[in-house]
Amino acid sequence: MRWARPGGVAAVRRSMEEPMDVVEGVSRFVTVNGVRLHVMEFGPAEGPPVLLLHGFPEFWWGWRSQIGPLARGGFRVWAADQRGYNLSDKPRGTAAYTQDVLADDAAGLLEAMGGGPAALVGHDWGAAIAWRVAVRYPHLLSRLVVMDVPHPTVMEAALRHNPAQLRRSWYIFAMQAPWLPERQLRADGFRRLVKAVRDGAKPGSFSEAEIEEYRRAWSQAGALHAMLTWYRAAVRRRAAPFTRPRVEAPTLILWGADDKYVLADLARQSADLCDRARLEILPGATHWLHHEESELVNRLLLEFLREEPAAEAARR
Repeated sequence: MRWARPGGVAAVRRSMEEPMDVVEGVSRFVTVNGVRLHVMEFGPAEGPPVLLLHGFPEFWWGWRSQIGPLARGGFRVWAADQRGYNLSDKPRGTAAYTQDVLADDAAGLLEAMGGGPAALVGHDWGAAIAWRVAVRYPHLLSRLVVMDVPHPTVMEAALRHNPAQLRRSWYIFAMQAPWLPERQLRADGFRRLVKAVRDGAKPGSFSEAEIEEYRRAWSQAGALHAMLTWYRAAVRRRAAPFTRPRVEAPTLILWGADDKYVLADLARQSADLCDRARLEILPGATHWLHHEESELVNRLLLEFLREEPAAEAARR
């Protein structure tokens, strides 16, 4: 993996063991919603725009398996470090990390890409924000792809009324203590954070060389505290309720059948809130499906992003 200075060129490869799958990208900063966000840009400048939003505890590089196929497929790809992560700004306080603020960040990036509506792809927290953008800013989206996190309305109801989901979400509440989670997760070279990632994935999904890239991002000044502040803000500062929760953009929902964090039934409930939804539950995949089943995920992603409206209507 080669890192670039802002404005410079970097190469991303699908894994450290496959150096031939390399695509060049440009590192840049974009100021939106009062913060500077780091973005890696790949693919042709005139290509259809696609914005990738990572989740916890990743950063833009979490999309390493998707960037190459999308860029070579003719798409202009922005893979962002979300607020608080890696090289992006890390403001203090829970007010800076409400879901509405984070959605405004993503909307600002979509507008900065220019060229009309864009496709938005999110995983984990990135999916939660992508859902919110789709509801609040439908005019900015051409397509929506969400992975392993349900529609916010569905998730809120599950946390209130579904004991099985509440048990799976125990870590959200464990992160509410001040500073203790930071100390625990940072200790011994982020041992507990590495274990949490690997325990939720298929064996071998994250090599030691790949984990080192994450450790470098987690070690950025203020990053770990900011990353955990997303969870604290979610509990302490509820997002504004939707006046109309439905999603208008054509939506692809990808889900790992063996996700240990979120029930698959919530994916089905989320599809019911979309005007045009396609749900794909991947057998044997976990929460980290875009790493474990990258070829299948990439095929589904490219098919969906390339699908003409007429073909989509015929399929329905």
